[in-house]
Amino acid sequence: MIKKAVLVAAFAGLAAVVSPVAGHAQPEIAGNVQLNADTAVLHGLKGTYQGDGTDIALGGCVAAGTDGLSAPKTARFASPVLTFDHYDFGPLIGVPGNVTAEAKLKPGTKPGRYPLVLECEGKSYRATFSVTKGQVAKVPSGSARAGDGSMATY
Repeated sequence: MIKKAVLVAAFAGLAAVVSPVAGHAQPEIAGNVQLNADTAVLHGLKGTYQGDGTDIALGGCVAAGTDGLSAPKTARFASPVLTFDHYDFGPLIGVPGNVTAEAKLKPGTKPGRYPLVLECEGKSYRATFSVTKGQVAKVPSGSARAGDGSMATY
């Protein structure tokens, strides 16, 4: 539970909008694409599907004639084994990029290495990521479920 809380907090920080600091060069972001990012606390996340609800595709897409801080809303991720939603098109903290999306593994995906593509302004940027044995793609039948909150007291 602690790992997930730290990871969620770290990814929430990645999507925060920041402004460039005067006199500091911005990192080159165009073409960067990866699944997940290592944090100061957790290492080994980059390029590996975690399967705990915190998986994020990250990339850099710069439209010609812009400052490169915000990605064009046409930037899209693609993978044969992932679905993507909740896109954000702003600059990231700690990772060279400006577009993120939540990534979810398609049911029935086998362990292995798979492509992750960022389609950006008519170009395709590629990376690979790993899915390891034992990652659960759906809730097992008969497992405990949380309530809907209707019995909560305030």
